Amino acid sequence: MSAADPAGGADPGAGRRPGARDVPAAASPVGSGPGTWSRHLRLLRSELRLIAGRRRNQMGLLVLAAVPVLMAVAVKLSSPGDQGGPDLFGSITANGLFVPLAALGAEVGLFLPLAIAMLSGDAVAGEAHTGTLRYLLTVPVGRTRLLVTKYVSLCVGALWGVAVIVVPGAIVGIAIFGTGPLPTLSGTALPFGSAVWRVVLVSLYLAAGLAALAAVGLFISTLTEQPLAATVALMIFTILSWILDTVPQLDWLHPWLLVDRWMAFVDLLRDPPFLDTIGPGLLVDLGYAVVFWLLAWARFAGKDVTN
Repeated sequence: MSAADPAGGADPGAGRRPGARDVPAAASPVGSGPGTWSRHLRLLRSELRLIAGRRRNQMGLLVLAAVPVLMAVAVKLSSPGDQGGPDLFGSITANGLFVPLAALGAEVGLFLPLAIAMLSGDAVAGEAHTGTLRYLLTVPVGRTRLLVTKYVSLCVGALWGVAVIVVPGAIVGIAIFGTGPLPTLSGTALPFGSAVWRVVLVSLYLAAGLAALAAVGLFISTLTEQPLAATVALMIFTILSWILDTVPQLDWLHPWLLVDRWMAFVDLLRDPPFLDTIGPGLLVDLGYAVVFWLLAWARFAGKDVTN
């Protein structure tokens, strides 16, 4: 009986490494009911604590949060005039809420995918590399349940990544440039409450795209025991997708690329919102998430964990 087993009367935290995960107790079989949901939530909380506790993830969040702050300060110091067009950077001085929107546009190409690549690389490959994956599978945590928990935690990580850009960006932007009616890309203006809601919709839309990318990363993570290799592979996938999306001769392929409609978030800043690109973008996100999660499950279900 291990020191972490409450049934043994020992301290659950005795002998445990700092940052180590909590594993659902092995005393009761896996089934259905309140006890099962409690184990599901306990495993998810353990996974989220593990993600949040890694120093490199914390530093990554700080980098994401620093971009909108630096952007707002740079625009304030340069004091650009009104550029008159539907440009997010040129509109920052008109309303502070454009700071997080411009930062999202700047970071969705590289920094946000890199953050997802780091998280998904650690999801399975990182556990296999450190030997904790085999330990997890010795307790009654089914592989399907574990993979679902991994993916849910990656989706939460996608929301975290977007939130650490939007929240500091909005605070700093409003503090420096103020707020009021938000000029839309259609030439009208939205009251502050509606403007905040539009920023929330933009955040959720981009988080959905990043969650779909996380499914691709989760599949790649099941193919190797080297988290760095999984991270690099997902970044190569993302960069190639952006490159292919710029080739005019491949316009037939563009609608099927995951990144093709990420920048369509600006259509949510029109009045009314232009949904002809948002809807297909969400469907592509859903398709990638389902297909690659199933591929990850097919691989992980028969994966031979040797470490």
